[in-house]
Amino acid sequence: MKTSDAIIVGAGPAGLFSAIELAEAGIEVTLIEKGPDLKRRKCPALDYRKICLRCPVCPLISGFGGAGAFSDGKITLSHEIGGNLRRYIEPDSFIRLMNHVDQRLLEFGAPRKLYGTDDEAIKRIKYEAQKNGLLFVPTPIRHLGTDGGFKVLEKMRNYVEKLGIDIHFNERVEDIVAEGGEVKGVRTNRDEYRAKFVIVAPGRAGATWMAGQARKLKLETYPNPVDIGVRVELPASIMDHLTKVVYEPKLVYYSQKFDDKIRTFCVNPNGVVVQEFAEDVITVNGFSNTFPTSENTNFALLVSTSFTEPFKDPISFGKSIVRLANLISGGVLLQRLGDLIRGRRSTDKRISKNPVKPTLESAIPGDISFVLPYRYLVNLIEMLETLDKIAPGVASPYTLLYGVEVKFYSNRIKVNKSLETDIKGLFTIGDGAGITRGLLHSAISGLVAASEIKRRMGIRNEN
Repeated sequence: MKTSDAIIVGAGPAGLFSAIELAEAGIEVTLIEKGPDLKRRKCPALDYRKICLRCPVCPLISGFGGAGAFSDGKITLSHEIGGNLRRYIEPDSFIRLMNHVDQRLLEFGAPRKLYGTDDEAIKRIKYEAQKNGLLFVPTPIRHLGTDGGFKVLEKMRNYVEKLGIDIHFNERVEDIVAEGGEVKGVRTNRDEYRAKFVIVAPGRAGATWMAGQARKLKLETYPNPVDIGVRVELPASIMDHLTKVVYEPKLVYYSQKFDDKIRTFCVNPNGVVVQEFAEDVITVNGFSNTFPTSENTNFALLVSTSFTEPFKDPISFGKSIVRLANLISGGVLLQRLGDLIRGRRSTDKRISKNPVKPTLESAIPGDISFVLPYRYLVNLIEMLETLDKIAPGVASPYTLLYGVEVKFYSNRIKVNKSLETDIKGLFTIGDGAGITRGLLHSAISGLVAASEIKRRMGIRNEN
C-alpha cells in the first residue's frame, strides 16, 4: 500500500493540469494512467491506414496526454463551446482560468497565432450562415496540430518529471475506495493507494468505467446527450474560405423534419481520417498536422440525441450502432454521398474512380444506411445540403462519408461548485465525468478541483 496527499486517475489534460497545480504547491501527487508513457504511444497499425488490431488499451486515446495527444490540437478559447463547465464556474472566474491555461500552454510551446480574430470576415460568414438557417459560433482558436500538440506534451512530460510527480503507467484503477462518506484511495490491478483526496479524470476512453464506478459508489448522475454521425471528407478548397478565417467553423443546424440538433465538430483542414479503438468498438476520427498536410479537409457531422425515461444509457445506444458498422465492415465503413442518396452501396471500383481520394485506406466501401437509423440519415443529408449553400461542393456526390463516428460522454455526475462529489474528498473532472468536452475546458476543470484541495490544505491560491 502506498500513500500520498492526492491521487489523480488519468493523465489527460484535466489530470495533468490538476497534477501540476498541486505539485507546484508542494503537494505530494500520485498520478495513475492505464495507457503508456508519451514516447511509447504508437499505433501498431503503422500510419493509421491498416486494419485496427484492437489493442486492449488503444494508444491513440489512452496514455500521457489522453485522447488529446493525437487530436488535432485545437484550443478553443471560449466559455460557450466545451461542455457543462459554465454550470459550476462564474464567467469572470472562467475567463481568468482560461487565460491561465492558455498562458501555460504558450510556455510549453503552443503557437501564438490565433484564428478567428478577423471581425469583418466573421461577419460575412455569420451572415451567410444565418440566411441559410445555420447558427455560426465564432471562437478564437489556437491550433497546435497533431504534431505540434505532441511537442507541447513532451515539454509537459519533462516538467512533470521535474516536479517529482509519482506517475504509474499501464496501470488500471479497478475501484475507488470510500468509507463512511469519505474517499480513502483507489485499488488498481497492481496495488492499493491511499490519499485524503482523489481526483478522477478518466477522459472519454473511461466513460463506461466511470459510469460503473458511479453505480458502485451510488453517486447521483444525470444523462448527457450522445453524439452520433459520420466523418465527412472533401477537397480542402471547398471550405478554405471558412477554415482560413476561423480554422474550425462551428456550425449548428436544427433539421426541418425532426427538429434535431446537428453540428460540425473537429474540423481538420488539410487533415487525415483515422480509426480509433474505444474500449470495444472501432470508431472514426480526424487529425491534422501542421506539416505535412493532405489535399482534403475532414470534419464530423454529429446528431445530438437526448433520452428520457425510462432509458438512461446513451453510451450503450451509441455503441450498438458502432457495432453494426464494425460487423458489416470489420472496422470503418466508407460511402460516397452520391451512392447513399441513390440508395446503393459504394464499392472498391466506385471509390477508385472517385475524384476525392480517402485518406483512411483501411476503410471498407459499403452502405451506411444499413447502420444508421432513418432519423439520423435524414438529419445528416439535410445538414449537408444546407452546408452546401455556404460552401458549394459540400453536398457533392463525390463527398466521402465514414461511419460511424460517436462521441461518448459519461453521464454527468452530481458535483458541487468545486467539482466534488457527495463523497468527501472525491472530485470528478473532465470529459470522463460528463463535465467537459474538449482540451481547454478539461484543463480548467483540473484547476478548479486542485484549487479546492489547496484551499483545504491551507495553501493560498494565486490563479
